[in-house]
Amino acid sequence: MVNLLRKLFIKNYDDVKNQHVREAHGKMSSLVGVVSNLFLFAIKLVAGLFSKSLSIIADSVNNLSDMGSSVVTLIGFRMSNKPADKEHPYGHQRIEYIAGLIVSIIIIFVGGSLLFTSVEKIFNYQYEEIPEYISYISIGILAISILVKIWQALFNKKVGKLIDSVALEAVASDSRNDVIATSAILVGTIIMLFVKNIPFSIDGILGVLVSLFIIISGIKMIKETTDPLIGCSVPYEYVSEVVSYVKMNSYVLGVHDVVCHNYGPTKVFMTLHAEVDSKGDILTIHENIDNIESEVNKKYGIELTIHMDPIEIDNEELNHIRDIIELSISKLNKKIYFHDLRIVIKSDVSTILFDVVVPYNYELSNDEIKEILTNDINSGEKKYNVIIHFDNMYTEEHA
Repeated sequence: MVNLLRKLFIKNYDDVKNQHVREAHGKMSSLVGVVSNLFLFAIKLVAGLFSKSLSIIADSVNNLSDMGSSVVTLIGFRMSNKPADKEHPYGHQRIEYIAGLIVSIIIIFVGGSLLFTSVEKIFNYQYEEIPEYISYISIGILAISILVKIWQALFNKKVGKLIDSVALEAVASDSRNDVIATSAILVGTIIMLFVKNIPFSIDGILGVLVSLFIIISGIKMIKETTDPLIGCSVPYEYVSEVVSYVKMNSYVLGVHDVVCHNYGPTKVFMTLHAEVDSKGDILTIHENIDNIESEVNKKYGIELTIHMDPIEIDNEELNHIRDIIELSISKLNKKIYFHDLRIVIKSDVSTILFDVVVPYNYELSNDEIKEILTNDINSGEKKYNVIIHFDNMYTEEHA
């Protein structure tokens, strides 16, 4: 069904990295959500009113909020496609995350309202017999609702993965939660059909359980949508692929200090330092670096800025020290690495300078690491003044 709708309504539907194609996918999913949730709201509201079931009425209101969420998501996709302007030079793609956050808040609000009403029904319970035919109709409507919600979850999950959309992933998660909530209500309705004059409110108890489930899922979704707004690390595999592509150029001897900023699902800014031969022709190297930046932009859509770091590749003393540092670091942790190694000699004092990148929450302090590296570097006859600058990782750490 997903591929059929994509082929019917989206031009160049396979080019999901294109922002216009992403927007078209988002609009399609949002419109599907509006239509299907409006349908569910109508049939559940009718069933709830006739059966006098608070849980079914609340579930219908939940579907109405889902419809509102789809409208918010639709607006979010449309606004996120606006081009960069004077006030927002990095574009508007993060609006999509804000749309997902609004969806999460709506879900928590609905869950809280349902919780309050359900608790009230438990304490003010009075048994009231409902005609069997109405119960059977309600059961049928709830079963249809579950099937529609399963389809919604699968639909939004697939489209969300295709276009890497946090907002649609949130909608898919909400649909899965609705399946569980409606299933609980269906079971309760079946029990009330066959067990007469129950001394407590099954409807109210189910309402409490469903509302707590909705609230917890909303809180989880808030985290998923706020992390990109706060600024989270970029996946290791993604950065590693770009770095490998840069290192394919024969003039690039190594890459370090990779910093990646994500301003939306397809809006990425990256800077990195490329090690080049200090004795190479600077104009030729610079031209190659410019070409790399352009090629990465075409291939990955990344705004890449490369800083050239000239290094000595035929300095025996420096190469010997490099080997010592590599061996010393390999004994500490495979995730630690170093770069920008150089020697500065002033007044017969040789100073070794380099940067060390350390994982977050590493068991050794920076001072302890420096002491170990300094002792290993000075284990020979010649002694050096060692200066180390410590960095943290701006991308996800490799497992």
